[in-house]
Amino acid sequence: METARRAYDAIIVGTGPGGATVAKELASRKKRVLLLEWGSNDPITGTPWQAFKGFGIPGKEVLLTHKMLGVVRAVCTGGSTIFYYGTCFPTPFDMLEKYGVHIRDEVAEARAELPVAPLKDEMISPMARRIMESAVSLGYDWRLLDKYMYQDRWQPDFPFGYYGDPHRVRWDARMFVEEAVDKSAELINHARVRKVILDGNQAVGVTYTSGGSTHHVYAENIIISAGGLGSPVILRNSGMRRAGYDFFFDPLITVCGEVKDVRARVSEIPMTAGLHLEEEGYMMTDMSVPLLLDMLFTAQVFRFHRMFSQRKMLRIMIKAQDTLGGRITDRGGVRKRLAEQDRQKLLRGAARAREILQHAGAKGIFNSWYLASHPGGTVKIGDILDAGLKTEYDHLYVCDCSVIPEAWGLPPTLTLIGLGKYLAKILSGEKKAP
Repeated sequence: METARRAYDAIIVGTGPGGATVAKELASRKKRVLLLEWGSNDPITGTPWQAFKGFGIPGKEVLLTHKMLGVVRAVCTGGSTIFYYGTCFPTPFDMLEKYGVHIRDEVAEARAELPVAPLKDEMISPMARRIMESAVSLGYDWRLLDKYMYQDRWQPDFPFGYYGDPHRVRWDARMFVEEAVDKSAELINHARVRKVILDGNQAVGVTYTSGGSTHHVYAENIIISAGGLGSPVILRNSGMRRAGYDFFFDPLITVCGEVKDVRARVSEIPMTAGLHLEEEGYMMTDMSVPLLLDMLFTAQVFRFHRMFSQRKMLRIMIKAQDTLGGRITDRGGVRKRLAEQDRQKLLRGAARAREILQHAGAKGIFNSWYLASHPGGTVKIGDILDAGLKTEYDHLYVCDCSVIPEAWGLPPTLTLIGLGKYLAKILSGEKKAP
C-alpha cells in the first residue's frame, strides 16, 4: 500500500468515550484524524424524539435476546454518553494489570480534566435523599456517588437530560469530539464502517457505506471503537472470526414503590447515591427515570394502574456482574441467556431494595423486567488484543468496552477514557507498547 494513499494518521471508528478520547488526544498532538460515526450529529435538544432516533430504534439501538431481555446502546456522536446518567465508577486497575495494562496515570489525568465529584447538597433531590436515609438507617453503606457534571451550570429548573442534555451540565463524549474537531480532526456522520482494509499483515484503511455509496479511506493506524456490539461485527467482517464470543452485558432490574409525601422534581438526578456489594456481585443505586421509560417498566409487568405515578415513585436499580457467555451474530444480534446464578444475584439485590423502600414508606412495591447495558468483553485484552490494544494485524487497534477482559458489573466510562489516553500515548510514541 503506497504511503500517499494514507491520507490520515488515524481513522477512528465510533465516537463513544473510548474513540472520542483517542481522537481528542491525537488531534491535540497535531495528528491527522478522521472520525467515522454511524449515527447522527444532530444538535442535542433533549426531546423524546431525539432519544428514540439515537437510543430507541429496534435492531439498531435496542436489541432483544431470544428470552426478550433488552440490550440497549446509543448510535450517535458521543455514543451512549449522550443518554447515560453520568455516574463515575472506579477503574478495575488490578484486573487490567493482570493483563499488562497499566493506566493509573491516564485515569488520574482524566479525573483531573473531567468534572468528577459527588453532587452538592442542593442537587440531591427529595426522592434520592429519602432512599439514602432509609438505607443508611438500616445499616447500609449507602454513599454519594461521583458524577460527571459541571455543577456550576446546574439550575433547579433544568430537567435532567434523560433524552440528552441541551444545557450541557452533564459531561458527554461529544465534548471530546468537538475538541478534536476544533483541532482539525474530521468527522463524518452516517458512515457505517463495514470492514477493515488489510494489506498482508497490516491494516491500511476501512470500507464504509454512506448514502447508498461505498467509500474507502486510508490511514497509518486504524482504531475500532464501535462498542461492545459493533466492534466485533466489523472485525469478523475483516476476517477475525473469533471476535464476539463470551461477553458480559450488565443485567439490571429496578424495584419501585409509591410514596405519598414526596414528589420527584423535574431536575431529579438519577444514581445520586448507592453502594457496590462487590462480594455479592451487584451494585444498587437510586434510579429515577423519565415518564416514557417509567410507563414501559410498569407496563412490562402489567402494573397498568401505576403507569402515571412516576413522580410518586421511589426506585432502586440493581445491576449485576454477570457470567461471561453468549455470542454476537454476524449481523450484530445478541444471543445470550441470563444465567440462573446471575438472576439470583438480581433477586437478592431486589430483596434488599424492597426492604429499603418499605422502610422509606413506599407501598405497592414491584420489580421491573430485566434489561441490560454496557455490553463488553467481545474483543478481549489477553485473547484477541495484546496489552497495547493491538489486534493480530499491525496498525489495527480496538478501544471501547469490548476490550474489557473480565466481567465487571459497573459503568465503564472512566476506564474507557483512561484506555483512550493510554492508546493515544502508544500511537504517539510517548508510551512503549507492552
